[in-house]
Amino acid sequence: MLREDDHAPAPPSDDSERSRLDPFVVATGDAPPRDQRDLMERPFFSLAKTPRTKPILYKAADIEVQVFGMPEHGMATIWDADVLIWAASQIVAAENDGLTTSRFVRFTPYHLLRAIGRPTGNHQYRLLKAALARLQSTVIATTIRNGPHWRRRQFSWINEWEEMTTRAGRVEGMEFVLPEWFYNSVIDRSLVLTIDPAYFRLTGGIERWLYRVARKHAGHQRHGWIFEVAHLHQKSGSLARPSDFALNLRRIATRQQLPGYRLQIEREDGHELLRIRPDNSSTGTVDNPVNAIGRSGARGIGTSGARLSADQAHEPQLTLWPEKRNPTANLSNRESNSFSLTRAQAKRGAGSAGNGEP
Repeated sequence: MLREDDHAPAPPSDDSERSRLDPFVVATGDAPPRDQRDLMERPFFSLAKTPRTKPILYKAADIEVQVFGMPEHGMATIWDADVLIWAASQIVAAENDGLTTSRFVRFTPYHLLRAIGRPTGNHQYRLLKAALARLQSTVIATTIRNGPHWRRRQFSWINEWEEMTTRAGRVEGMEFVLPEWFYNSVIDRSLVLTIDPAYFRLTGGIERWLYRVARKHAGHQRHGWIFEVAHLHQKSGSLARPSDFALNLRRIATRQQLPGYRLQIEREDGHELLRIRPDNSSTGTVDNPVNAIGRSGARGIGTSGARLSADQAHEPQLTLWPEKRNPTANLSNRESNSFSLTRAQAKRGAGSAGNGEP
């Protein structure tokens, strides 16, 4: 917990949200990692390791997601989203213990970095601040839980943030304010899933996205889930060409490094499919298994992105990850779950369900 002597935070200005909220002080970084379901199954983040400003324009049935990155910082990335996973984990753990939480989160960077598997040197602190800047500057508009006037309810992943320093200028803590859209979804337990801690060791954008897709859709169902590769590309928001995206998926399936899941490329009637099944290597919490198989087909998604190769779209970039580490590699719950069929009944879906980004 932050000490209250020589580095208490400066009082926020009257126009700051922090002046109207009680802080939720995170004393440690220990909490089982949890992710928000909507973020796992929709393209809310850039998967690239180069700054992205091309917007994501996603539409599937009555669901729309629009994400805009500012030229100064670029769009928030799937690595930056670790900050939100950490925040969700802390909030859920505190709520489970009967503690009062808040959108106004106060913490030590050391605890956050340790919890998401990052080094704690000065360079990582600078990268954390860059991640917070991208999370704050990225603008999101979505129909999810926003009703007919969703375009008027734009938000950023972080409303505001600030460093807390000693009188000598040493950074001892940070604080930020989460948007109501995210916070309200986290305190609704039905909208949060536990994830494998090994997720944080995945360094490739597509691989991280694919784990979240697997966790959300395949879960612990014995027969898993089948996706059309073309559908996965459409719903991922990736800047990679479809052929490069498919090649990336094949490589990921060959490496078999997705924690808790086995991947298999299949072909049927001229379509390339990816089958995702749970295995026994997961270190995360096991939910109730369902003996069914789900299939997802392609729907329309608008992505405005340059036609980059997979290598270009996923080269090392401004992330919290040290570059020496080995790289690896959204529709509503109602939509995605509507494609859960018995294995014998499975037909290629024309409609929906993938989760997010590779």
